[in-house]
Amino acid sequence: MVNRRVLAVLGAAQFLMVLDQAVMNVSISQLVEDFDTEVTRIQAAITYYALVMAALMITGGKLGDRWGRRRAFSIGLAVYAVGSAITAVSWNVGVLTLGWSVIEGIGAALVMPAMVALVAGNFEGRDRAAAYGVMGGIAGAGVAVGPILGGWVTTNLTWRVVFAGEVVVAVMILLFVRWIAEPERDGEPPELDVVGSVLSAAGLGLVVYGVLQSSTWGWFAPKNSPVEPFGLALTPFVVTAGLVLIGGFVRWERHRESVGREPLVHLDRLRIVPLRAGLTLFSAQNLILMGIFFSIPLYLQVVQGFDALETGVLMLPVSIALFLTSASGPLLGRRWSPRTIVRAGLVVLLVADLALMALVDPDLARPAFLAAMAVLGVGMGLLASQLGNVVQSSVDEAGRSEAGGLQWTAQQFGGALGTALIGAVVIGGLASALGSLVAQDPAVSDEVEAQVGVALESGVAFVPIDQVRSAVDAAGVPPAEADALVAAYGQAQLQGLRIGLLLAGLIVVGAMFLTSGLPDRPVLAAASGGGAAPGPTAERVGG
Repeated sequence: MVNRRVLAVLGAAQFLMVLDQAVMNVSISQLVEDFDTEVTRIQAAITYYALVMAALMITGGKLGDRWGRRRAFSIGLAVYAVGSAITAVSWNVGVLTLGWSVIEGIGAALVMPAMVALVAGNFEGRDRAAAYGVMGGIAGAGVAVGPILGGWVTTNLTWRVVFAGEVVVAVMILLFVRWIAEPERDGEPPELDVVGSVLSAAGLGLVVYGVLQSSTWGWFAPKNSPVEPFGLALTPFVVTAGLVLIGGFVRWERHRESVGREPLVHLDRLRIVPLRAGLTLFSAQNLILMGIFFSIPLYLQVVQGFDALETGVLMLPVSIALFLTSASGPLLGRRWSPRTIVRAGLVVLLVADLALMALVDPDLARPAFLAAMAVLGVGMGLLASQLGNVVQSSVDEAGRSEAGGLQWTAQQFGGALGTALIGAVVIGGLASALGSLVAQDPAVSDEVEAQVGVALESGVAFVPIDQVRSAVDAAGVPPAEADALVAAYGQAQLQGLRIGLLLAGLIVVGAMFLTSGLPDRPVLAAASGGGAAPGPTAERVGG
């Protein structure tokens, strides 16, 4: 039987990690007002949080190997609580960024890999699969409940209450962490690869940062790029520099292994087919999820005019469906393989994405929208119910912290990439559609069309129609042309959102080709024999 006390402690930590980011996303407008700043600075703080986690996850997993998983979990949670306290009392954006983006990000990078390994170390066989299903459901619930909770607290109290509450929850978890058993460790604590840690953090950080800045700087043609090397935007140079450092990281890891020293990542483990497939699909899952979760709130809040609380309520079906489907994963796993279940989940995701594309309209079809969001939750739940167990069951006890670090790195990298990539496509689609619609509209004069073209070259913002109307009126545009511009902007908004959702659908289709590496038989059968997970040589690429 599943140890409910252990699962409650680890589940509370999981919810805390996920809830935090979801709450911040719906508090942007209040943060802008409280700190008398711009939206871009708050968005930067949110970006840096994901960036810190993506860059430090692998190192966090390795520190768990050195210190012990429970100790790393406790230290990380304490660091996270300090960051939450600083965030709660922050008096400007700089302090907010220090407390939330940096200190909380470091704490999360220690907690998350240790948490995954502690689930594996405290449960076996079917109980382990059930525990991963519940943890996946809790993560999904945090993503969708966060906007509701954050919207209500921000509207009726203050966003600071959320972060103060996180300190209390973190302290409560620390009081009961003794219930969690420390998995046995074979041999001496591994050596920490400092050079590898720096190379991986810098490489991943630059790649993510470059992609996240692409909507501001431009991909190749410069928009608001701080410098323009060879007449190009800075984005490809930053991303390329990150890829070069990642290449250097791989060479350094190979060198350390060749001289008999402990690497940060045992690259040979990435030859384990189920592990590699699980990590790749984790990235794809979060890329799709966070991309859609970027597009849908834009539609609900900017186009439809709903506030944060109303937006959270409309997204609640995702949470309910995701939690229920994730919790039923072990039952499904007794009959079908992870490959079959994940493929079914991707098909359901594609159906939901296409439905949402069709529903992006000036008038919200509420019943159909709620149904599509529920279908989205079912698809995500099917993936969440399987991938964690696949990753951890692909390695032995010695590799679980490292696998946990890789798992969370894959998720954070996918999430950051999804928000940045699909966000850039939405904004780019808006600009492209607006320029095309204005050029084709006979009601718009050549002079106004030229002014719109100049404005689009410097970038376009996704803002409510009322703001567009005010800006057009303030510019002295004649009424008939003003009406045409406002109408064109509204159509361009919808077109940009549809293009973003289309990209998410194409990524779902691409992810289907990644499923061939998943186990084609129930993992439960492999894990139940003696309770041991398959070793790292269980399945490898031939040769």
